[in-house]
Parts: sequence; C-alpha cells; structure tokens
Amino acid sequence: MNVTDGLDGLAASTVSFALVAVGMMFLSAGRPELASYAVCVAGAACGFLVVNRHPASVFMGDTGSLALGGALGGLMACGGGAMVLPVFVASGVFVVESVSVILQKVWFRWTKRRTGTGVELLKMSPLHHHLELSGWGEMKIVGWFAACGAACSVLAIRVFYMGAT
Repeated sequence: MNVTDGLDGLAASTVSFALVAVGMMFLSAGRPELASYAVCVAGAACGFLVVNRHPASVFMGDTGSLALGGALGGLMACGGGAMVLPVFVASGVFVVESVSVILQKVWFRWTKRRTGTGVELLKMSPLHHHLELSGWGEMKIVGWFAACGAACSVLAIRVFYMGAT
C-alpha cells in the first residue's frame, strides 16, 4: 500500500475496492464481523477521498497507507489459507506497483555491474510516477488504476468462489 500512495486519491480509491471485495468474501464465508470491519475501513477510505481527491487538501502519508495495508494484511491473516490467493488477486494494483520498484532496482544494479553504468527500466518508480513522467495526467492515472483495482477485486471474488466449490 505504501508504494501506491503518491498521487491524490490513488491509494484510497484502489484499497476501497480491495477491501469491499474482501468484505464480500468474508460475508459469504460466514464471518460477518470481519466483513463489517473490511467494509467500514473501505468506507473510511472513501470518506477520506473527499479531502484527498485532486487537488488534495489533506494527504494520507505513511501513517494512513501503512494502516490500510495493515488492515488488508490482517484480514488476510484472519481468513486463513483460503483468503491468501483471493486477497493477493484483489491487491493486484499494489503488487504491480511494488514489482515495478523491485524491477527498477534490480535492473539498475544488474546493468551497473555489467556495463559500469546503471540503466533505468522506468523513467521513475513506482509505475504511477513513470506514467506521470510519460505524459499521463494525474487524474487519468488514478482513474485507470482504480478501474484496474475494481477489476482485480471482481476477479478475486471469482477466485474465492472457485476455491470454495
């Protein structure tokens, strides 16, 4: 989550979809207390978007993004093994963002060892900053990432039900 926080509304909008999906999975698994917690945290993130959407007047920072990531991870831990893959899928945006940072560092170090000069894979990591430097507007990036987060969440629900049957 922390890597995804960097544009106005990006972290809050993407985590909202993931948390609602996780809440739906817990509800169907007969864990209404965890479902209500997930949906309440998602609602808080949506409420935060009122002051965090572009142009933001309040910023989330590490405290908020780490808390949201902790909530998502804690819910996964409470769900046991059946929730690991669905939550991983619902967290697709966060995974891609983290992998973009890892690939940037690995590629730079590898090219530096081979050629003496490090070459960057992206203009800047994480991926949302690369897209920003490539000419994408901030609102366009947030919109696309939120849509991808919603798609990952729908896919996660499908993965959950495939494992439940």
